[in-house]
Amino acid sequence: MKLRKELWFGFTRMALIIAAALGMLVSVEKITNGHVGLLMLSLVVVAIMLGFPTAFTLMGMGMLFTWLAYDRDWHRTLDLMVQSAFKVMGNDVLIAVPLFVFMGYLVERANLIQKLFHSLHLSMARVPGSLAVATLVTCAVFATATGIVGAVVTLMGLLALPAMLRAGYSVPLSAGAITAGGCLGILIPPSVLLIVYGATAGVSVVQLYAGAFFPGLMLAGLYVLYVIIVAKLKPAWAPPLSASDRLVALPAPLVSLGARNEQGAMGFMLRTLRRGDSAAEKNYLRKQLFVALVPALLFAAMAFWSYQLFMAEERVDEVPAELERMGAGGEATSSQGGLAEPPGSGESAAPSGSGLAEPPTEPSPPAEGELAEPPGSSDTPAAASDASGLAEPPGAAPAADAPTTAGSLAEPPAVGAQPGGASATPTPQTSAAEAPSAPRGYWITVGLGALALLAYYALLNFNRLEIFKMLLSSFFPLVILILSVLGSIVFGLATPTEAAAVGAFGGCVLACIYALVGKRKGRVGATLALWLLLWVPALVAIGWFLLGRGESNASPVPPWLGWLAVAGIGVWCVVGYRQAGLQGEVKESVYLTAKTSAMVCWLFVGSAIFSAAFASLGGQELVEQWVLGMNLSKTQFLILTQVIIFILGWPLEWTEIIVIFMPIFVPLLDNFGVDPLFFGLLVALNLQTAFLSPPVAMAAFYLKGVSPPHVTLNQIFLGMLPFMGIQILAIVLLYVFPQIGLWLPQILYK
Repeated sequence: MKLRKELWFGFTRMALIIAAALGMLVSVEKITNGHVGLLMLSLVVVAIMLGFPTAFTLMGMGMLFTWLAYDRDWHRTLDLMVQSAFKVMGNDVLIAVPLFVFMGYLVERANLIQKLFHSLHLSMARVPGSLAVATLVTCAVFATATGIVGAVVTLMGLLALPAMLRAGYSVPLSAGAITAGGCLGILIPPSVLLIVYGATAGVSVVQLYAGAFFPGLMLAGLYVLYVIIVAKLKPAWAPPLSASDRLVALPAPLVSLGARNEQGAMGFMLRTLRRGDSAAEKNYLRKQLFVALVPALLFAAMAFWSYQLFMAEERVDEVPAELERMGAGGEATSSQGGLAEPPGSGESAAPSGSGLAEPPTEPSPPAEGELAEPPGSSDTPAAASDASGLAEPPGAAPAADAPTTAGSLAEPPAVGAQPGGASATPTPQTSAAEAPSAPRGYWITVGLGALALLAYYALLNFNRLEIFKMLLSSFFPLVILILSVLGSIVFGLATPTEAAAVGAFGGCVLACIYALVGKRKGRVGATLALWLLLWVPALVAIGWFLLGRGESNASPVPPWLGWLAVAGIGVWCVVGYRQAGLQGEVKESVYLTAKTSAMVCWLFVGSAIFSAAFASLGGQELVEQWVLGMNLSKTQFLILTQVIIFILGWPLEWTEIIVIFMPIFVPLLDNFGVDPLFFGLLVALNLQTAFLSPPVAMAAFYLKGVSPPHVTLNQIFLGMLPFMGIQILAIVLLYVFPQIGLWLPQILYK
């Protein structure tokens, strides 16, 4: 029987692993439990490569070798299994996994990716390699929203690959752009990989999300830069679009008014509105003008909001005129109601009765057997206390009509009273306080933004306006959903689990709206009005919370408003679900979510049992001794671990690498002074290669399953190689410039 090359490759790897394990056992003088643990690790890798289910392989091997380590004691073995499983069940971070997965599956079934790709393709028509660039941007946005690599690669293979092949694009370049772009979902937050790593390594998922944001954008930017350079150097691999392909069909009302694709939109609409045309045409043009002014309205809102933030900071930083800084004002400040400085000169006054008096400056010689008075100020107040009262604070004169008597307390001086009893006006810190104003950088930014808007509207024609309308209905909703989820996590408005719930609800809203627009065009307006009415209490409650956040005297959201918002959203879920006709999509999404979440949770249970067995056998200690015995530096240790992970990405998937090998690597980080957060970012970048490296390059097989017959696996692998090199370059850049990943977490949380 003739074996395929992939099988020969896999069997060779398994043989090498088994030979290395047996060589380790033969070379040692005495086989300890730690060596047995390393043998268990080798057998687990081989079993997974043979196709056994990862979770149950981990559990089975873990229980078998734990039973051997515990001298064949089933009671202790089962106790370890139950405790490990319970520890995983008690991890509340894992609740975010099914919610994010459900959001991804629902957005995937909202038929949004076709509009997204088409609008991005037309908006980037003048960029070299526009189809491949649009593919990468679409993959980045959609993979971020879904986090499901197989779904993104499959959909883009059905949508973008035929379009690129028809346009004359190179097969390897097209396949590489699709597979590399589809893998971005496991790096750019909200990513399930980061949740799994955080739960495994004990690192904050919030900080991981903040840290992975810029490395993910950097990797996507490097992909786009590579495609543009290739398109410039090799135009035959990525031919530019023709002028006719860049044009968009204008709506019939605009065509009837005489509009053309290359005609200036703003001037034409303003001139037409001034003419005496029909009311229907004017209403249509007003709607088009409002859509065209959306960027200006958003810019004005952002500028006003930023100005309010700067003014709030200025008001916080101001020092009131009535307050003076500590140490300013000398002795005169004591007359304004505070405690006075002890007098520095003058005669001492002998205390009378049981009252308290200032200590004398020059102490008299003590009599025999007595203690001397401590040296004090050389001056005492003019009015000392009598028999049992307390003296007035120095620097303030008692009122003439309220003398102190024995056994009573003296009244404190009035605020602003001078030592002689005269009233004084407090001196402000500055003679003339300047009115608070925004910094110069704010006005420069606003000016540049205004100039950019003027240039945008000067270049805006009807072709670009139609492309902007397409982006407004496809690109921006997804971006808003992603940024709302990420923003609520990164800025502390919600935990990852709560943000995942918000994302799942946002995915439902997007799916319902797009299904309604696509299926029931005649009743869209009335239905959306009903939905908006049901959302009003929730929107008011959210606005109340956001406006009052950070204000010390802000009142909380009233309970009745919260219950009304919950009732409105509950009614909408039932009404919107039925009106949008999403029964089939929701049912399929729930089924796939349950399937994926069960796989992840069983992986965690198997990983916990395997890690406990590996540690109890002493395998972790043996690995630590071996690594420390090599006397590696921090750089050498990071290179070693990343090379191991890169090699493991060939036969294993990222889930197996995280749950099996991260519990081995993470305990070693303290010995080399490596931040687990930074290490997790390096691992997330490195694990991009797990989907692109043969023979288990799952992205290649996803694409091959939907590609035309003439596209071979070798062509797909050839196209993925340059993008694997870019991933390695991104890892090097992140190591050389660690602030790419650590700057945002340090700014936000430290």
